[in-house]
Amino acid sequence: MGMHVAGRIEDYALIGDMQTAALVCRDGTVDWLCLPRFDSHAVFAGLLGTEEHGFWRLGPAHGPGTPPAPSTRRTYRGDSLILESEWDTPRGTVRVTDFMPPRDSDAPQLVRIVEGVSGRVPMRSALRMRFSYGRVVPWVHKVDGRTVAVAGPDSVWLDTTAETFGKDLTTYSDFTVAPGDRIAFTISWQPSHKGQPAHPEPEAALTATEEFWRDWVAQCTYHGPYREAVVRSLITLKALTYAPTGGIVAAPTTSLPEDIGGSRNWDYRFTWLRDAAITLSSLLRTGYREEARAWREWLLRAVAGDPENLQIMYGIAGERELGEAELDWLPGYENSAPVRAGNGAAHQLQLDVYGEVTEALHLAHMTGLARNDYASLLQLKLIRYLETHWDQPDEGIWEVRGPRRHFVHSKVMAWVAVDRTIKLIESGDADGPLERWRDMRDDIHRDVCERGYDKERNTFTQSYGSKELDASLLLIPQVGFLPPDDKRVIGTIEAIQRELSTPDGFILRYPTSGDDAGVDGLEGDEGAFLACSFWMADDLAMIGRVDEARKLFERLLDLRNDLGLLAEEWDPRLQRQVGNFPQAFSHVPLIDTALRLTASGAYGG
Repeated sequence: MGMHVAGRIEDYALIGDMQTAALVCRDGTVDWLCLPRFDSHAVFAGLLGTEEHGFWRLGPAHGPGTPPAPSTRRTYRGDSLILESEWDTPRGTVRVTDFMPPRDSDAPQLVRIVEGVSGRVPMRSALRMRFSYGRVVPWVHKVDGRTVAVAGPDSVWLDTTAETFGKDLTTYSDFTVAPGDRIAFTISWQPSHKGQPAHPEPEAALTATEEFWRDWVAQCTYHGPYREAVVRSLITLKALTYAPTGGIVAAPTTSLPEDIGGSRNWDYRFTWLRDAAITLSSLLRTGYREEARAWREWLLRAVAGDPENLQIMYGIAGERELGEAELDWLPGYENSAPVRAGNGAAHQLQLDVYGEVTEALHLAHMTGLARNDYASLLQLKLIRYLETHWDQPDEGIWEVRGPRRHFVHSKVMAWVAVDRTIKLIESGDADGPLERWRDMRDDIHRDVCERGYDKERNTFTQSYGSKELDASLLLIPQVGFLPPDDKRVIGTIEAIQRELSTPDGFILRYPTSGDDAGVDGLEGDEGAFLACSFWMADDLAMIGRVDEARKLFERLLDLRNDLGLLAEEWDPRLQRQVGNFPQAFSHVPLIDTALRLTASGAYGG
């Protein structure tokens, strides 16, 4: 049997149930699925290794020695997270529909329905479950006609009307479909000490899943020219939300490399306060208040009892300990090792987080989310912390693993935190030392303008006293630190365009090669960080270069895969997506830039 090799990152589709997610390759292989939560161990880890590490392939049968064929076309069904893949084969056409039904507490399920469209097409399902990220071969046996795989605390049950047989530690099914045939396969996770999970009802689940997404998308308040891109991004952000707690993961994957073959591989299956706060802001701006309320509750629980030791990230239920380990039995995506589970950056000091969180709470308040006294109390506590810490060096937005610095973006976001809290007090919804905090706001502003600005080059710099630029400086006009027409803002935008652009006009986070390298304490290069390029489009629109902004935005939309999904970065040399996928921090600024361009009337057609 021909081996399936993990596809390019953009070859994957996302399906999920708002508790976990699966990645499905163009050839019908599920290469990544963690059960029962985003941050659980993977049952299919082929994405970070080989077929040995677990996969589920469903598609037209293929001969020994030939790889499985990619689908001829694939699409999401309307505005949903239901994937439809079709193959045109010499013997006819077949469709496979993949989805995960949203659930409250029941067992997570992945459902795959095969449907004959024309002719008679021989099909094969090959299911190889490996627990603990591909390391553990489960005990597979039949119980009442159902196939069950058990290892340690986990069990996964396969239900199908098709005949199945076991061979080479894999469960196979060979069958043929003609027009009108529908054959369903479902896997369900259950703790292994419990009895059987309920029998799935694939067709009813499909109807319910479609209704869920239709109702959810109907709440979207954006109706501009970029609606298709915005709605797909919103659906993706919703899919990255852990429904039971309201926490939002940065991405559903770990260790997809920022530099193919390199070591910049991190686990993103956690809730970064920054990513979650900006995600929340996008949802609020497009009419999604329920998510905002749930996230605010999540935040108050996660931070509860210890706001002085605010972490930059937490587990999806608010866990504090996210210890980092290397999974050395996995060779990594395209041999990009090490593969990591957990994230050791959790205890870094990143002062900008206070600003992003405060901004999100401010926006929730401004959009009429019911007042929460705890939230106001938290906001005041965060400012009290900043009073004694804003002038300290930190690790900054990019999680650099080098020494701490006075990052300009961190100081600007500390200013934002104080500014929004002053506004809260001025509106009469909280009490605090107004005069003292107005002085602090002025102090931070003065400090940044004096020490973070290079007069010779008319640009803000990455950190105090450095010559380097940093794309996070593009946020200065967006957060209201300075007006867009300020000459220092325009100078900064132009300097970043000049010095941090790739040949095709996308923006790097900061220089990683050449004499200035070493800020992040890592070997190797990385791609263009997609969020930064959206920020540039935003800024260009703000300073009146609207046509240029729109062209850059539309070039960025062209980088999305065929299903509208974006990873963290774009590698300009290899012309492909890199980093964890899909990435909230890429889809959020896509939405924000679309809203800004629409408001400025800056679109063609």
